[in-house]
Amino acid sequence: MTTLGEYSVLIRQNLLANYNGMFREAGGNLPYPFITPGSQQYADVLWDWDSWLSNVALRQILLEASDPAASEEARRFEQGCILNFLHWGGMHGWTPIVIYRNGEVYRAENPYGENMHKPVLAQHAAFITYLNGGDAEWLRDKFYYLLTFLNNYRQHHRHACGVYFWQSDLMIGGDNDPCTFSRPPRSSGAIFLNCLMFKEFEAAAYLADRLNLDEIAADLRGAAENLRAAVLEHCWDERDGFFYSVDLNLLPPPSTGLHAGDPRHWHCLIQRIGVWSGFLALWAGIATPEQADRVVKEHYRNARTFNADYGVRTLSRLEKMYTIRASGNPSCWLGPVWGISNYLTFRGLVRYGYLNDARELAEKTIRLFGRDVERFGALHEYYQPENGEPILNRGFQNWNYLVLNMIAWIENKPTIVEF
Repeated sequence: MTTLGEYSVLIRQNLLANYNGMFREAGGNLPYPFITPGSQQYADVLWDWDSWLSNVALRQILLEASDPAASEEARRFEQGCILNFLHWGGMHGWTPIVIYRNGEVYRAENPYGENMHKPVLAQHAAFITYLNGGDAEWLRDKFYYLLTFLNNYRQHHRHACGVYFWQSDLMIGGDNDPCTFSRPPRSSGAIFLNCLMFKEFEAAAYLADRLNLDEIAADLRGAAENLRAAVLEHCWDERDGFFYSVDLNLLPPPSTGLHAGDPRHWHCLIQRIGVWSGFLALWAGIATPEQADRVVKEHYRNARTFNADYGVRTLSRLEKMYTIRASGNPSCWLGPVWGISNYLTFRGLVRYGYLNDARELAEKTIRLFGRDVERFGALHEYYQPENGEPILNRGFQNWNYLVLNMIAWIENKPTIVEF
């Protein structure tokens, strides 16, 4: 039987041999060089949260390659990801989710009523800036468009109760998350979105600091704290000890009629659907220590719901919607193990000091990907939770490469983490 150490060696060899395939030069709709997630399905395309997390993995690879020239060369591809997206932004703030090199770039018919780039644009830019010693001057000329992007979210994607919502179920990251998928427009205050949004405000405030925009930085930090309070108030469920998405699809309180004397006093309703993104409240640092303890003990460690032999099920096995069927559009997030859900849950466990749990999850991920490389010479997009069999899309690199960051952490080596 292959040991954990042998799997780690196999993974390292595979990643170091293939990471150069993530770089793409400028051309067509992409005036700057960029990072692509990899595999033939995503061979020449720039995606929003994919490029951010691929970049975090890429920096771990470059750190371990110990090649200063390669690290310096990578910077223009990293910065190009941000600059390409901002190139297609504007005063309205709507920024594409994906840009293909050729063909027409999709522009929203209603820039205030459609999903756009997930709130990881500032996080990606802050990650690059921090690794570059805090120099944000490369971003100064386009920082305005990053602020309009955030303004769009703040003004047009935020409910009166303070949580943020998806405009629709189109390209939401976890494609068929039942808290959003096939639901009415603007009805889903997704915990996934709100955790990303909280970190986005923190990252944007850091960038504003680096550009000496202190009043803007203070405003952004205020937005982050307001969001933290809203998530703790509306998304935390004391009964279950977990963070959930919320249902915003409620009728306005009546001003006349029999019910007008005591209309509803709640702004939203908890969606008690066990989705892996509830763990993101630990990754984002929103959860209190007491809340994190319940999340870990009652949910992460529960084999009946999320905890599987090869990682974190993306949907609790007790949910009626649970399935691991192969699906590409939408991709299946109804139970299969994904590399990214394993990684972000792992980071949350580390953040709150659950190091034994973090080590266990990292080891599961190493075995999952090590077996894949050993048998197929490549990684896949997602996997069966119980036996680790790949389900589809051989050659999927992307955030799967973050397994190297987990290996480095286990080995007590310098580890690259997201901002």
